[in-house]
Amino acid sequence: MFNLAGTKRTIKDSTTSMLPKPSRSEETLLFAKNFIQHPKMLGSLIPSSRFLIDRLLSRVDWARARTIVEYGPGVGTITSHILARMSPDARLVVFEMNEDFVRYLGRAFPDPRLHVVHGSAETVQRELDRLKIDGADYIISGIPFNNMPAALREKIMRESREALNPGGAALVYQFTRAVLPYLKSHFRQIDQDFEPRNILPARLFFCT
Repeated sequence: MFNLAGTKRTIKDSTTSMLPKPSRSEETLLFAKNFIQHPKMLGSLIPSSRFLIDRLLSRVDWARARTIVEYGPGVGTITSHILARMSPDARLVVFEMNEDFVRYLGRAFPDPRLHVVHGSAETVQRELDRLKIDGADYIISGIPFNNMPAALREKIMRESREALNPGGAALVYQFTRAVLPYLKSHFRQIDQDFEPRNILPARLFFCT
C-alpha cells in the first residue's frame, strides 16, 4: 500500500468545507473499516489515547513552532490537539495516503492553518517548497516504518531530516523499538520515552 510515487493533492476547497462535520460514530467506523482493510498502514485498531498524545506533544515548544508537519493523521486524533495548541499564525501540514481519511480531514477540520496533502511523506520537502514554507520546526509521525519497503523508509527518514529547520525535532511514536536503528542513522540525538496507557503501549522517540 506504500507508493513511492505518492500522488499529491491538497484538499482545501469550498465544496469540502460546506459539507457537515462528521460525527464521532462516523469517525470510529471509518477508522475501524480502514484498519480492517489496511492493518499494516494503521498499526492499531484503536486511535491514540489522550495519554500518548499529551506525552508526545509535551516536547513541542509551542511558542516557537511556526510550521508543524504530521505524517499519517488518519481521522485527526492527534491533529485536533495540535491545532488546539498551535499559535494563530502557525501552520500544520499533514500527509495522508488514504483517500477516505483525506476527505474526512477536509470536513472535520475547516481550519485555515491546516493543509491536507494527499500523498506520501517522502515528498515533504517538495510540498513545503510548493507551499512556500522554508522548513518544519517539528515533524510528528506515527506511520509504521517497519511495515514499509526499505527504500521508502530510507527516503522518508532522509527527507524528514533535511526538511527540519535548525533546532527542529522529529517526534516519532511506534509500538516497538525496531525503528531505533533507522532513526540513529539520520539523527544525532534520540531521547526515548514510553507510554503504557495506550492500545498498544507506545514507544516515543524525540529526534534532533
